[in-house]
Amino acid sequence: MDLKSLAKLLLAVGMFVLMAFSMPDAARAQDAAKLDGLRGGTPLDRDNPSHAFKQDRDRAPLDRDFVQQPPLIPHTIANYQITKNFNKCMDCHAWSKTKTSGATKVSVTHFRTRDGQELDNVSPRRYFCTQCHVPQTDAKPLVENTFTRARGLQ
Repeated sequence: MDLKSLAKLLLAVGMFVLMAFSMPDAARAQDAAKLDGLRGGTPLDRDNPSHAFKQDRDRAPLDRDFVQQPPLIPHTIANYQITKNFNKCMDCHAWSKTKTSGATKVSVTHFRTRDGQELDNVSPRRYFCTQCHVPQTDAKPLVENTFTRARGLQ
């Protein structure tokens, strides 16, 4: 037997031994901790039904919980269209429309490119509002946590 064949044989035997000792036996497999993700075992190609929650409608904005938190949307956005060609949010939040709508103006930071260049319109990287801003809801936390608001915001 040549050296190359001996090396392959030793590698195969070593892998077999490693697999034999690393596989849990039936008793250990039954005792193993069962992990359950937030999806609850739903396959990735299917959606879980959403939990019932009430989306707040037209109310005063809630306070922010951490520095740099994007403001929450204080109204429903059901059926709002935001595409590359149209943004329903701008019907009220564009600077030219806030006097008549009473809505908050889009922040000046939304008119800057990542390089700091000021634009005449909302920067493409800030155009899709719901990337950062979400509607206020009465939804409960998905997992228990001990989060507390930033001291400066309490």
